[in-house]
Amino acid sequence: MLQELLIHGGRIEHQGDCTRLSVPPTTRRAYTNAQLDDYHGLRRANFPNRPPLRLRLRARASHPNPPGTLGFGFWNNPFSFTGGVLAAPNVVWFFYASPPSNMALAEGVPGWGWKSATLNTGRWPSLVLAPAALAAVLLTRLPGLDRLVMAAAYRAVQAHEALLDDVSLTDWHDYELEWQPDSAIFRVDGAERLRSPAPPRGPLGFVTWIDNQYAIASLEGKFGFGLCEVREEQWLELEGLTIG
Repeated sequence: MLQELLIHGGRIEHQGDCTRLSVPPTTRRAYTNAQLDDYHGLRRANFPNRPPLRLRLRARASHPNPPGTLGFGFWNNPFSFTGGVLAAPNVVWFFYASPPSNMALAEGVPGWGWKSATLNTGRWPSLVLAPAALAAVLLTRLPGLDRLVMAAAYRAVQAHEALLDDVSLTDWHDYELEWQPDSAIFRVDGAERLRSPAPPRGPLGFVTWIDNQYAIASLEGKFGFGLCEVREEQWLELEGLTIG
């Protein structure tokens, strides 16, 4: 059963088979989010989704390049509201991020834009991850070591992405995600856009959302989270959502 998470004016409206998630105008000082998920209140070990699984829906957004992030798919909800790292991130989803986001996880794919993506970091516990992440941040502050540290971190994870720069966010499109134990296949309007050979195996939670956050984890050793200004209401609409 999907549950709502609404922060600082976020709204969710249902009309027939269509669901609209919207966020209001806001400044860079306030986080706003409209979200549906199936993991609220559960421990990560009890998240409900594992392969084999298929996600289907139709979707469109209000703006071609909305400030912040939006998307739908599966993840392990690894971050706190303040940007703290609670677990190693694992995702299988369609994901959009606007600049100044810069999360270039897969070689040759920019760190922002509309993408299909998987990120498999295994099951590192947060008690291990947090000191390692802190050490990495400190090392990237030393001249000459920033790229070496980030390159080593990138080799330790399995990331696969495909940019959907020809898929307009403002038009209705059919999205399908076929998640298998040894592959994840992403399709848009029936055409395959990404076949990832190493997706996480779960358990993961389903999520769809729109917010005004950005994140940076660049090869240059820059890390951080922040908020984008939203000058007018923006929304994400979904139809025909099925998971099974």
